[in-house]
Amino acid sequence: MAVGACVSARSTKKVYPGKTTPFVLITCLIAASSGLIFGYDVGISGGVTSMDQLLTAFTSSLYLAALITSLSASNFTRTLGRRNSMLIGGIIFLLGSLLNGAAQNVAMLIIGRILLGVGAAPLYLSEMAPVHLRGMLNMGFQLMITFGIFCANLINYATSKLTNNWNWRISLGLAAVPAMIITLGSIFLPDSPNSLMARGHHDKARTMLQKIRGIPNVDEEFNDLVAASDELKMVQHAWSNVIKRKYRPQLVMAVLLPALQQLTGINVIMFYAPVLFKTIGFGSNGSLISAVIIGLVNMFSTLVSIFTVDKIGRRSLYLEGGPQMFICQIIAGTLIAINFGSSEEASMSKLYAWFLLAFVCIYVAGFAWSWGPLTILVASEIFPLEIRTAAQSIFISVSMFFTFIVAQAFLQMLCHFKFGLFYFFGGWVMISTVFVYLFLPETKNIPIEKMVLVWKDHWFWSKIVADDHVHKEQDDVDEMESKKLDSTI
Repeated sequence: MAVGACVSARSTKKVYPGKTTPFVLITCLIAASSGLIFGYDVGISGGVTSMDQLLTAFTSSLYLAALITSLSASNFTRTLGRRNSMLIGGIIFLLGSLLNGAAQNVAMLIIGRILLGVGAAPLYLSEMAPVHLRGMLNMGFQLMITFGIFCANLINYATSKLTNNWNWRISLGLAAVPAMIITLGSIFLPDSPNSLMARGHHDKARTMLQKIRGIPNVDEEFNDLVAASDELKMVQHAWSNVIKRKYRPQLVMAVLLPALQQLTGINVIMFYAPVLFKTIGFGSNGSLISAVIIGLVNMFSTLVSIFTVDKIGRRSLYLEGGPQMFICQIIAGTLIAINFGSSEEASMSKLYAWFLLAFVCIYVAGFAWSWGPLTILVASEIFPLEIRTAAQSIFISVSMFFTFIVAQAFLQMLCHFKFGLFYFFGGWVMISTVFVYLFLPETKNIPIEKMVLVWKDHWFWSKIVADDHVHKEQDDVDEMESKKLDSTI
């Protein structure tokens, strides 16, 4: 048995009865459209920066805002439910996009982006989807992100010739379109059975479960939800509960998976593709065209993951994508080193630049079917109900923190590291791949309410999360020492 691989089929694999209903497909499609918001903003940022040079304070303000708001999102999501959280997030994003489009100065732009940072999470998709399609339906969120990036790149290209500040105003103001889509869509969304159960609506949870599974007898899955809900009721301090020993694997994943995802270097490409390719030899229009090409590759490569993730599993895609990304980063860095050397005045021929773009696209493809969608998917399915919203808040906060750091540091790193920037992120890709190989178990076809068992069958984590009574005293000590955390949050 490979190190870190495996989960005992005896203890965890379980298939609940039910059908894949049109109702659940439509609701998951509507919920996934919230990814348009994030994707559009990521894509629009690089183009606007290229047009107007508002640089890093503007670009990264969204992620700083999301970091701050996600710390309070746990109680918010738990109290109001997933559906209402998406609805409110869409409304706030709509206000932010309107403020950006009408901005009279940089301060208004940054305030508008702070409003854009208050969004919703993809937990809803994993809770609504049937087990055998959870990966595919959850990745609809990532597909919408890539589609949002692609649309943003096209809009940047179309508006790049406009004058009198209409270019960035139109680009930023059109963020209202994805905001309206998720806002209007959320009005018609039902809440997930898990969220209804967590808020004490048992009858509504059963009715919703019957509706999304398409059968009247959902006793087996419903009983598992009841058991998880009962355990949730015993949790008095959600944030201190997360750091108990029995949840140590989930806490480690909530911190390291999003951190390592950002350290693969993907946001350097997505945020600053126009700036990067203008620097290495493309003209202004050429740089935006290259960003459109990268957006297309990103979007279509995500489909590879969507159609394979529930068949070959999460780990296989991670372990293929990582080496692919590493090789492309080393080649891209070497090509730039050979062409530029230590000279800052050298230019790159178009043929050479297109050759470099090809390796960047292969890198993006590897990310789009591995670290991009899988990290969001895994985070949405590994957390037990009693810590789910708190752990997801940690996940989002860490992701936004590292995104903010990368966005802030990129231009300085590019100036000082030059071609070494690709080697730097390539090194982190290898570290990330080794981490997945050793410590991330396979989660394919395992119900989310039974996911806690995967850690007990893992070669390393089983030593940490042995039988609960073994570590009860340590858990009690952890809770006593960490009560301050809840009051602080």
